[in-house]
Amino acid sequence: MDIAIIGCRGIPAEYGGFETFAEGLTENLEDEGYEITVSCEYKPPDQRKERHNGAKLDYFPIKPPKNYILRKFYENISDIYFLIKLSRGNNLIYFLGIEVGMFIFLPKLFNRKSKVMVNIDGVMWKRSKFNPLERWLLKVNHDLATVFADTIIVDSQEMKDYVDENKLHKTSYLSYGINIPERITWNGNTLERLKSYTSIDITPGNYYLLVARLEPENNIHTIISAFCQAKVNIPLVVLGDFTSTTYQEEIKTLAQNCTNPGVIFLGSVYDEKLLNMLRQNCTAYIHGHSVGGTNPSLLEAAISRNIIIAHDNKFNREVCDTSAVYFKNENELAMKLKSIHRNPESYSELKTRVYHKVKNNYSWDHISAGYLSLFKKIKQENSGRFTHMEMNYEQKKA
Repeated sequence: MDIAIIGCRGIPAEYGGFETFAEGLTENLEDEGYEITVSCEYKPPDQRKERHNGAKLDYFPIKPPKNYILRKFYENISDIYFLIKLSRGNNLIYFLGIEVGMFIFLPKLFNRKSKVMVNIDGVMWKRSKFNPLERWLLKVNHDLATVFADTIIVDSQEMKDYVDENKLHKTSYLSYGINIPERITWNGNTLERLKSYTSIDITPGNYYLLVARLEPENNIHTIISAFCQAKVNIPLVVLGDFTSTTYQEEIKTLAQNCTNPGVIFLGSVYDEKLLNMLRQNCTAYIHGHSVGGTNPSLLEAAISRNIIIAHDNKFNREVCDTSAVYFKNENELAMKLKSIHRNPESYSELKTRVYHKVKNNYSWDHISAGYLSLFKKIKQENSGRFTHMEMNYEQKKA
């Protein structure tokens, strides 16, 4: 069975959760006999790769604009383009996200044998970074994606609450996968690369860590305010990019109120060894995501044996259960930050518990086995459907 993965910016992963997922899935299916194609954002011809993790890479032919609004149109057009193009040579279209859910029917117009599977991601229409019109369109696209898709994937059991009960029969739970990272020592070339991001000294075991897209629904403002209120004498290291200049100005203004050593913004970091070094040596990891499902950065922090301080919502509790510390607002978070800073040893058991919970439930061996089972089922159903259609046709002919 030939499979096309559409809806991320492409692999190798250089952006967010869907890119990380596509990279992991292709890596773990590389030797399973599937021909996989991944849609990719435009890159100049001299920077393109034909294959990665055994998957064929197909690039959109137009450069992305820098303007935010035009960028959203660009991404939607790119997704529609690949829904049409890749339907012709692939039996299964796996679409990541719901942004063009109203167009999920397109592959069936160009390939009657194609099946469409959609990963509905999180509760996109509740994200405050979108205006009311965008939120309404996202909800419409979410609903239509679940109508047109043959199979619906939720990466969190809690996301089933956002699928119409009449569509639950075609809904499967398959989360993100995670690999156990190698341990990175705090020295050598990796530490030297950290110096290219900041001139401020960061010492192992003496900083809080946050890795996220810097948006309101990830509670960056709550975390920065709580950190300033806590007045601990270690820095907060923040990895990620802002998606709004207005929000960036708000956050930078809040950060100015923190006492030294304050907040250190490193921007986006895609150096895997550097990321692992920072995760594995922090005092605790702060996770503010609030509009789920399962977030890859939370899994990566957990598998790195961190004390997890997570926003209190059903998506984060599904991942960590009782193996994390939770907060609802900045006052609660400030209290937790001070308590962990004063006595981290009393929380150390949480590191081991959350590590084993994530290892047992979210390892790529476990997740890829689930996908292989699902792909086999889809292939068998498709073969049976067309054998039945061909028999009916022959009987009518006779």
